Amino acid sequence: MALSKVDLANQVENQLPQNLVANNLPFRNIIINGDMSIAQRGTSATGITDGNTYHTVDRMKTQVITAGTWTQTQDTDVPTGQGFTKSLKMDCTTADASLGADDFLIVRQDVEGQNLQYLKYGTSNAESVTMSFWVKSNKTGTYIIWLYAPNASNRQISKSYTINTADTWEKKTITFAGDTAQAFTNDNDSRLRVYFILAAGSNSQSGTLATSWENYVTANRAVGQVNLADSTSNYINITGIQLEAGTTASDFEFLPVDMNLARCQRYYQVLADGSEQTQSMIGTGLYFSASLMVMAMQYYTEMRATPSLDNVSGTNYYRIFANNTNDYFDDFFLISPNSTNKVCDIRNQTDVSGTAGTAGFVRTENAASFLAFDAEL
Repeated sequence: MALSKVDLANQVENQLPQNLVANNLPFRNIIINGDMSIAQRGTSATGITDGNTYHTVDRMKTQVITAGTWTQTQDTDVPTGQGFTKSLKMDCTTADASLGADDFLIVRQDVEGQNLQYLKYGTSNAESVTMSFWVKSNKTGTYIIWLYAPNASNRQISKSYTINTADTWEKKTITFAGDTAQAFTNDNDSRLRVYFILAAGSNSQSGTLATSWENYVTANRAVGQVNLADSTSNYINITGIQLEAGTTASDFEFLPVDMNLARCQRYYQVLADGSEQTQSMIGTGLYFSASLMVMAMQYYTEMRATPSLDNVSGTNYYRIFANNTNDYFDDFFLISPNSTNKVCDIRNQTDVSGTAGTAGFVRTENAASFLAFDAEL
């Protein structure tokens, strides 16, 4: 009897090597923008010396606690023949050879809990996950990947890898067991944090490395980590980060640029950037009254949560052209009660003057002007 198309497909799949089948699974990478190709905020940031924020490459947050000063770039140095065009580079510009006990330097990505439910954490069927990535640095030695699950018990697990050869791209693969003790909360909050540790003080290294899931202990998270901040000659490049269910690494999942950008825009999206075009169109504004200009906006894609407004203000940075008249102004603000994760209401009522009921187009008027929506974890 002839096989149906479904039966034939299943028969073929069952005869394929398991890793080949896994390689064809779409959206297997838990990490967003792991190829470092999207950088909406810009391609370079200097003078990074403290704080916990995003600077260049989308979804890659930098956390520094007095561990030197850094320049971060979206770099074009990539492993040859692997399909990558960009990497994230951290370059030390002021060294700290003697770290304080609580000092820290990390690059991390936060993952929503609702994107992790298929891992079945908190059950006996909890899935292992495997991380693969490419890395290059002048400083050889031991580095730590730390997974931290901020939840009821604040769970953690750490694994080490070694940069063996200076100034050479190397591929690393690390497998983490699943956590049978704690589930990820099913929501849009940060429920897994993936840390690339680059420097850590003694308080993070005085215990035993947490190579199995355990309740959070500061001393166990980065034992053995080298200090990348100890010389201004030091740098590190990272690209091709993939975290997927299972105990083997599949080939990196390259996404079309429009899809990759849309995934990043769930967390951050730029509406107008004067550095790309000084007179960059923003949208249509309406004078609700003579001194109140209102703009109703719909985001490019639904955002993770109601965003905040990320914008640069300055004298005459923006303008509205309405009723054949230019009205220059300095800033915007977002009205939270009228804004959601789908639409928003942005206004100016401090330095505009027009005719109530008149509409006009709004644009940037300065190369430094910038307007974006931020719903980052």
